[in-house]
Amino acid sequence: MSHKRIPKRRAAMAAGGVVALGAAAILLPNANASQDGGSPDGAPAAPRTLKAADASDLAVRLAGLLGDTFAGSYYDSGAQQLVVNVVPGGDDQVVTQAEKAGAQVREVDHSMGELRSGARTLKSEASIPGTSWAIDPRTNKILVTADRTVTGDRWDRLESTVEGLGSGMATVRKSAGTFKTFASGGDAIFGGGARCSLGFNVTAGDGSPAFLTAGHCGVAADQWSDAQGGQPVGTVDQAVFPGEGDFALVTYDDPATEAPSEVNLGDQTLPISGPAEATVGQEVFRMGSTTGLADGQVLGLDATVNYPEGTVTGLIQTDVCAEPGDSGGSLFTRDGLAIGLTSGGSGDCTVGGETFFQPVTTALEAVGATLGGEDAGAGAGEEGAGGAGDAGDAGDGSGAGSEDGSGVGSGVGSADGSGVGSGVGETGDGAAVGGGDGTDGLTG
Repeated sequence: MSHKRIPKRRAAMAAGGVVALGAAAILLPNANASQDGGSPDGAPAAPRTLKAADASDLAVRLAGLLGDTFAGSYYDSGAQQLVVNVVPGGDDQVVTQAEKAGAQVREVDHSMGELRSGARTLKSEASIPGTSWAIDPRTNKILVTADRTVTGDRWDRLESTVEGLGSGMATVRKSAGTFKTFASGGDAIFGGGARCSLGFNVTAGDGSPAFLTAGHCGVAADQWSDAQGGQPVGTVDQAVFPGEGDFALVTYDDPATEAPSEVNLGDQTLPISGPAEATVGQEVFRMGSTTGLADGQVLGLDATVNYPEGTVTGLIQTDVCAEPGDSGGSLFTRDGLAIGLTSGGSGDCTVGGETFFQPVTTALEAVGATLGGEDAGAGAGEEGAGGAGDAGDAGDGSGAGSEDGSGVGSGVGSADGSGVGSGVGETGDGAAVGGGDGTDGLTG
């Protein structure tokens, strides 16, 4: 039996929440920052235009460079630029380095330490079922959401806790739906009377074929089938839910199972090159066995959700719709990077709502598995990953593409404030920096 395409059914293309597929070439926009990191008259460098995946890589490096000055970042999809928040009073030289790296730098009021402290206060004083919170770098506040079950004394408690954080630290909004996990009885992968969706095929630590799905699916049943009432094809190896995540590793019972790194889109498949971190503002796509393909945007990271079954931390918050049965399904980018696994949320694909996802990178690390060509997705080509640039380098990116040009390279300049570069070698243009062509992708 081949399990190349689980789920097997064609995607249900629901109007309003669905994106179309096309064969548009996706090119990395050319950086518009000067290679010496500034203009001849010493003015700040213009922000670079970046793909979301490259912006995410740059954000991670700048967070380390800026230290306590760093107050979060997000991707401006319209301008295709990385916006980095800093608090006043930091090292001006370090901020200049961030600008030379190609980021748009802006001053904000709240540090990441203050925002994280506020999130800890919410966890200790307002872990109320039906609530969630995540740091929103675009507003420099904690975004708190309460579903329709949070009323009366519970609403008063939440509102009082938020007010106690201080003026301008957090905002509260109401959701028309109810926060729940998206497991259901139906089709796709089945276990213990529940229906879920396969997320991504992976390779377990012992080299055997396996797949990732939601943890609440993994704790619902030990064995999973690819047909309702069918023979089990996989057995749960590890599962986490609730707590520090919502993910499960299911190993295929037949070690000869073909488990390609791809997402079945119904009428075609999208190759998945590897995992990647999410970035606020990033465009993402979700595939699930109930609603098929849907698109949206990342709203927040390190989100905490208080489900009826318990609190789950470390999730990605989005405005992508989902419905029961979509649990465990894949969240990915148009250029084939694995981002997350569907956890739960509120609403549906008719009225919309909030949906939360388990980061794939965290799940892989926890279960000791690998996904696709992880080196390509993480920024390593055949010649090695982009690393710290030598003093004097202007951040032109040091990672080379592999033989088929799939590598992504990045390099952080050092010592004298040289910049950070990043680039993608696309298919047909191996070892290229910031160029290449010939890659099919998703069109909105």
